[in-house]
Amino acid sequence: MSAGIIALIILAVFVFITAASGVRIVPQARAGVVERLGRYARTLDPGLTLIIPFVDRVKPLIDLREQVVTFPPQPVITEDNLVVGIDTVIYFTVTDAKAATYEVANPLQAIEQLTVTTLRNVIGGLTLEETLTSRDNINSQLRIVLDEATGRWGIRVNRVELKSVEPPRTVQEAMEKQMRAERDRRATILTAEGVKQSQILTAEGEKQAAVLKAEGARTAAILRAEGESKAIETVFQAIHDGAPDQELLSYQYLQMLPQLAQGSANKIFVIPSEFSQALGNIGASLGALGQGPDGPPPKRRPKPSGERDAIDEKAQADAAAAAAAAEQATAEAEGAATYTPPEVGGLSQERPPDAPPPTA
Repeated sequence: MSAGIIALIILAVFVFITAASGVRIVPQARAGVVERLGRYARTLDPGLTLIIPFVDRVKPLIDLREQVVTFPPQPVITEDNLVVGIDTVIYFTVTDAKAATYEVANPLQAIEQLTVTTLRNVIGGLTLEETLTSRDNINSQLRIVLDEATGRWGIRVNRVELKSVEPPRTVQEAMEKQMRAERDRRATILTAEGVKQSQILTAEGEKQAAVLKAEGARTAAILRAEGESKAIETVFQAIHDGAPDQELLSYQYLQMLPQLAQGSANKIFVIPSEFSQALGNIGASLGALGQGPDGPPPKRRPKPSGERDAIDEKAQADAAAAAAAAEQATAEAEGAATYTPPEVGGLSQERPPDAPPPTA
């Protein structure tokens, strides 16, 4: 192979390499800055583009997507002289590749230092409690300051967030105690309110129950009184309709005497003053059944002979029982009145209640 052919081959390879070096492919959401002979020439857009080999130089591609940067915690002093550690997160986007390349040497370091200084200025005018409760306000102030400062760098700060705010350990313990005390106070208040409501409801229930019981008792008493009134009216009406005479009332009175004499507690039997009158009325009634000496008996409703004989026999038996009970009661009363207990050893002894009276 001759030297001419070798030279052509070398020349062809060189031309191919040179042409290949002039072709650049820029990915989507990327941007490339082209320098021609050391000066800014143009910015490459995404896609296929051509440059002049050995004349144009493409700087490292710049990411145009939104980026997230986390900075380490920075010690910041609050208005009430407490040192807190604040960790921040920044979301930013490169809007101008030329400015981001030539206006600032290290964009991330510049943003970090600017964030720290701005954060100290903002937190220095707030207390610890305001710092913990005003994060949205702090984020807004930081974003405004950073966006104004990084705008000429071709960077737009979209969002700034306080990732964490850590006060000193002693302050954290005091805050925990305060929070625990506040929650205990709230729990005590809620418990007291619950007990109060429970007692109120219980008292109202007891009041309503007492009112209902009283109304029920009043209604029952009224109904009972009305029933007794009706019963008395019915009895009196029946008595008036039956037209009882004095002899019948005396007969009923004598029937009650044996019942009064019954019972172990009845030691003294009192004979009423009307006893002789009742016996006289009974005798008059018995004499009136036949032809008495005072004339004919009063006119009454005729009864059958068998029923009249039974009534006469029952009346005579009841009168005899009443007389016997009266005599026994009278004897017991006289014996109890005349009995004198003997004296033994200078002391008197009482006679037992059930002991018979002493004999003469």
